[in-house]
Amino acid sequence: MSADIETVVIGAGVIGLAIARAFTDDGGEVMVLERHKLIGAETSSRNSEVIHAGIYYPRDSMRARFCVRGKDQLYNFAQQAGIPVKRCGKILVATSPDETPQLDRISAAGKANGVSDLCSLSPKEVRELEPDIACVAALHSPSTGIIDAHALMLALEGLIEAGNGQVVLNVSVENLSQNAQGNFVVTTQSSDGETTTLTARNLIIAAGLEAQHLAAFIHGKTNGSYMPPKRYLAKAHYYTLSTRVPFKHLIYPVPPQAGLGIHLTLDMAGQARFGPDLTWIDQVDYTFDDADGRRQADFETAIRRYWPSLPQASLQPGYTGIRPKIHPPGTSTADFAIHGPEIHGIPRLIGLYGIESPGLTCCLSIADHVRKLIG
Repeated sequence: MSADIETVVIGAGVIGLAIARAFTDDGGEVMVLERHKLIGAETSSRNSEVIHAGIYYPRDSMRARFCVRGKDQLYNFAQQAGIPVKRCGKILVATSPDETPQLDRISAAGKANGVSDLCSLSPKEVRELEPDIACVAALHSPSTGIIDAHALMLALEGLIEAGNGQVVLNVSVENLSQNAQGNFVVTTQSSDGETTTLTARNLIIAAGLEAQHLAAFIHGKTNGSYMPPKRYLAKAHYYTLSTRVPFKHLIYPVPPQAGLGIHLTLDMAGQARFGPDLTWIDQVDYTFDDADGRRQADFETAIRRYWPSLPQASLQPGYTGIRPKIHPPGTSTADFAIHGPEIHGIPRLIGLYGIESPGLTCCLSIADHVRKLIG
């Protein structure tokens, strides 16, 4: 018996939408299932909207390869689709002499990954670009930029629906299994309580924070030893600036052990935001936590290392985001985990785990990779 639909993608974040668009571009029939009432309601709409260059990631890692390739794809796609985008560049600053060796390591890593436009800047050269920045050395990444993530997702959704696809909102996936024909059986429940079952030839789990939960439905019923990588939740807070921002570039500190530090990014209107910090949590909670003001004080201290003239009391709470990490606290950041049949043994099933930064930059290159895995 044939399946009801060729491909089901679970998750209408930027990754799921990009994957679905790749399938519809090939003429495939695709249905995207999203439990929220809006596309991109979780990780995809709670980040810095930065197009990364590919300078931080280990050589030959998926993060490095997909970022460098995806950056160019994203700029081209944005231009063709009329999506607001700006190649504003990033200045990565060392604020003390002991940080300069790490700048050199980042520069070497970027060049090894194929980022050819990086250049070192002296403090004088930085002041010529950004007079308010204080540093002892810096690295300039001209190909770093920003994009309107919501406009990007709307464009992808439009292309899916203009092709042989549809995006269905307000439906949660309640169960996954396989039938005797090897097709995937997807049981959903709508927001009004209606239960529906459909079958799909291909199944893509791109559900972000819920990916492991959904994958366990299938892998828990098999006799194999495979299970998806464990999920760890990392909460990030972002502050916005209530005053005019004097910067034209994104400003990043030398990164700490986890994350990229409290950096300054700009939105398409030129407004500034600062973040993220990192707090490990046990359950999804988007509450902005700063009742005693300590978080804001920590942000101000971090920002004044590179922007000493940050106006007093100019930070205001912005938003929070949660990253679906697949490495525990205190360990090195893990690479993306994109598991196909060669890893878990189930044909035509792809699970995506730990797709955090630079996932937005990588969305189109990840989609190409997943499309090839399905064949």
